[in-house]
Amino acid sequence: MIVVTGAAGFIGSCMIKRLNDAGYTDIMAVDDFSRSDKQVNLSFKKVRSQMHRMNFIRWFERNHTEVDAILHLGARTDTTEMNVAIFDELNLEYSKALWMLCAGFQIPLLYASSAATYGLGEHGYSDDHTLIPLLKPLNPYGQSKQDFDVWVLETIAKGDMAPPQWAGFKFFNVYGPNEYHKGRMASVIFHTCRKIKSTGAMQLFRSHRPDFKDGEQSRDFIYVKDLTDVLLFFLEKYPANAIYNLGTGKARTFLDLATGTFRAMQLEPNISFIDTPADIRDTYQYFTEADMRKLRSAGYAEPFYGLEEGIEDYVQRYLREEVIY
Repeated sequence: MIVVTGAAGFIGSCMIKRLNDAGYTDIMAVDDFSRSDKQVNLSFKKVRSQMHRMNFIRWFERNHTEVDAILHLGARTDTTEMNVAIFDELNLEYSKALWMLCAGFQIPLLYASSAATYGLGEHGYSDDHTLIPLLKPLNPYGQSKQDFDVWVLETIAKGDMAPPQWAGFKFFNVYGPNEYHKGRMASVIFHTCRKIKSTGAMQLFRSHRPDFKDGEQSRDFIYVKDLTDVLLFFLEKYPANAIYNLGTGKARTFLDLATGTFRAMQLEPNISFIDTPADIRDTYQYFTEADMRKLRSAGYAEPFYGLEEGIEDYVQRYLREEVIY
């Protein structure tokens, strides 16, 4: 059995779809399942069972012989949440518990970290393990991911028990179907498409830094279908145990993103700018770009969707009618 945490969420549900497409149906879906707008993400997916995340740890302790691997994709991901205790409980301590059980029972573990760990990019965007402890996230969400990455590296350095195969992935800006429930945290492509439908126009955040023009804030955007392909590769091939960047290796601007969405909807761009909200302005990343050499060296050679290609697939196949993937 493969366990997927965060199974009803955006990335988790897309991962289950990818597993199903590859022939895997013996899957346990772990989440809190309290929101009907997330539950729909599991429509038409093949899983053996569902389990609340708070019950899973005890079940795992008693039934570990049934588990072949864990894909730990569940987390509290709200970058505007400032309550550190929430992230300590749901992101840090829960991940530690899974790691220790996978180590004790010798079960492979793949887990989601985040590019939010890179903060302002003072130390670049390399996933070299010697640089990871130096990173300075800008919000409690990013810090929780950083804290777990550092704990993993310290655990390995001390020679403590570890899962037989493991990998962490610093997800960069992921976009794609099944993010309908994410509200403010959904991708700019999602918001652009909805805004165009309702108003015919889109507003992007104005730059509040002199070194970036309005709309030229840049991120490494990765289509969720590429991300799930990488995770499936690691699940089946198990390259070297490490923490890996998972982006495309190419930063693109939010203006590119919005323009591409208009084009995918066969419309001329109509874009203006508004101030970045005050509650995120001081912790806003203006640039991210994944150094992908480690992942490529691990043997993953497949090309990634280009931004315009990914936007077209997302908008035309899913967003126009808000179809579940």
